[in-house]
Amino acid sequence: MNSTTLDTSSLDRALSDLRRNAPSWTATPLAERIALLERLMPRILDSAAGMAAAGARAKGYGPDSPWAAEDWVGGPWALAQNTSALLHVLRRIAAGKGPVDAAAVHSRGGRTVVDVFPATGWDRLLLSGYSAEVRMREGSTPEQVLAGAAGEYRGRAGDPGVALVLGAGNVAAITALDILHKLYAEGQVVVAKMNPVNAYLRPHFEEVFAEFTERGWLRFVDGGAAEGAYLTTHEDVDSIHVTGSDRTHDAILWGTDAQAEQRRRADTPLVTKPFTSELGGVSPCIVVPGPWSDADFRFQAEHIVTSKMNNSGHNCIASQVLLVPRDWSGTDRLLDAIRVVLRRLPPRTDYYPDADKRLAAVRAAHPEADILGDDSRILVPDVTDHDDPLVTDEVFASALAVVRLPGTAPEEFLSQAVDYANDRLPGTLGATLVVHPRTEKAAGAAVRDAVAALRYGTLGVNCWSAVGFLLGYTPWGAHPGHTRQAIGSGIGFVHNAFMLDGIEKTVLRAPFAPAPRSLFTGSPSLSPRPPYFVTNRTGRTTLERLTRFTAAPRASRLPALFLSALRG
Repeated sequence: MNSTTLDTSSLDRALSDLRRNAPSWTATPLAERIALLERLMPRILDSAAGMAAAGARAKGYGPDSPWAAEDWVGGPWALAQNTSALLHVLRRIAAGKGPVDAAAVHSRGGRTVVDVFPATGWDRLLLSGYSAEVRMREGSTPEQVLAGAAGEYRGRAGDPGVALVLGAGNVAAITALDILHKLYAEGQVVVAKMNPVNAYLRPHFEEVFAEFTERGWLRFVDGGAAEGAYLTTHEDVDSIHVTGSDRTHDAILWGTDAQAEQRRRADTPLVTKPFTSELGGVSPCIVVPGPWSDADFRFQAEHIVTSKMNNSGHNCIASQVLLVPRDWSGTDRLLDAIRVVLRRLPPRTDYYPDADKRLAAVRAAHPEADILGDDSRILVPDVTDHDDPLVTDEVFASALAVVRLPGTAPEEFLSQAVDYANDRLPGTLGATLVVHPRTEKAAGAAVRDAVAALRYGTLGVNCWSAVGFLLGYTPWGAHPGHTRQAIGSGIGFVHNAFMLDGIEKTVLRAPFAPAPRSLFTGSPSLSPRPPYFVTNRTGRTTLERLTRFTAAPRASRLPALFLSALRG
C-alpha cells in the first residue's frame, strides 16, 4: 500500500504503542490478568444497554423490539459469558489446579474427549440439559491433552507480539471475543480494526476495554479495505486473525491482481505471518425422521427458523440447507410449521450490504419459492440441483433451501445426509442435527457414527450450532484440514477458555423439547423455550437479566430471571 495515497499516521502510532508495550503484557502475572477481567465485568454491565441499543438501531428496529433479543445474546451476554469462562479457568490455575479437571478427559470411541460444559454449578442451573464435549484429533491421548492445556500459564514462556484482529461486521461480540482470545490464549497485544458495517460499536468496546487501552495493550482503529491491507503487511504486525469470507482471506494472502491465482498455485503468499480465520460456509440442518408429536413439529420449526432468521440470516453459521427425508410423512408437516412461524414473525429488514441483491438472485433462480412475511423470507421447498447457488454459495441472508434425501429409516437417511453435508456443501464451520431421543436410542450406532463423521468444527445435536459461539468453553472454528491455498471455513479455533491444543470439533447437546415436555420425550431438563428463539415472547428481557446475572452472579437475581424465562 502506497503511503502517499493513504494517511497511515494513526495506524503507525497505534502499532508503535503496541510494540513498545507488548513485553509488559507478557510480564503481567496471572493474578493481575485475573484482576483485569474482574474489573472488566462491571464495564460490560455499564455498556450493555447502550451496546444492544446501538445494534438494534443499526438494524432498523427499536431497542424494545422483540428482535432486540439477538442484540443482547450476541453482544453483551456473549462477552460476559466468555469473560466468565476465562475467569473460571484462570482461577483454577491460580489455585494450583490444572485448567481442565482430569475427570473431564477420557477416551470414547477411540478418540480422546474433553467434557467442557457445564463447567460450573450456575451452568447446570441456567442451561439445564445442555452439554458440550470437545473431540480431540486422532492420536491425542488424555495425558497429552491435560499436559498441553493453557501452556503459557503453566511454564511455557510467552512471546511478546502484536496481533491484528480484522473485525466482523455482523455480530457485535465477535471482535471483542477475538481480542480476548489473542490477549489471554495467545499472549499477544492487539490492534483491532473495526468493520465499517458496525464501527458504531467502537465507543462501547473502548469503554469495556478501557484499562487495556490505557496500558497500551490494545488499540482500536477504523477504516476499510485499504487500511486493512496496510495493516496486514506492516512490519509491526506479527499475526493476523480475520472473521469474514474466504474472499477476504484470499485477497490478503494472494492479492486481487492478475497474478493472484498464480501465487495461490505456487503457494507464494503476499503475507507469510501466522494467519487464523473464521470464514463461514453453507451450513446444514439435518432432520432425522422420528415419532414427533404436533408440539415437536411446532417447537423444531421455531428452532430451525431461529437458526435462519437470527440477525436476518447475516451469520456465518446460519442454517442454509435443510436436509430432510424425502419419504417421511413428517417432512411436509415440518415445512408447513416453518411457514407458519415465518409468516408470524414481526417485520424486519436485511440490513447487511448487498443482501437485497443476493435475495433477488435467489428469487430469480427460484420463482416457485415461498415468499413468507416479506420479500426477505424465502423458503425453497425442494432443491434438486446439486449446483444450485443455495447449495454451492453462502447466501448470508434470510433464504432457506430444502433438500430431500432418500431413506425413511434413520440409519439410511443419516448415511445419505452425512455424505451430502460433507461432500457437497462448502465449508466446515458448523452443522445442526435434530433427532428425537427415542430415535437416537433405537438407532444409537447410526447417530454416533454420524456425529463422528460430520466434518464440522461445531456440531449441535438438537441445538443450533451457533450456541457454541457463545459459551466460551466451546472452541469455535472450522474443522481441521483446510490449507491457506484452499481455505474453506478457515484455520484455527477461538473462544477456547480451557486453551486446549489439538482440537477436532465441539459437539453440543440440548434437550429435544422444552420443559415440562422434555420430561416425557427422553431428554429431561428444566430448560424452557430458549430465550434466543425468535419466537420467545420475553427473550429480550430474559437475555438482559441473564447478562446482568452472568456479569455479577447473585442468588437474589434468579427469581426475576426465571420468571421471565418461564413466560417465554
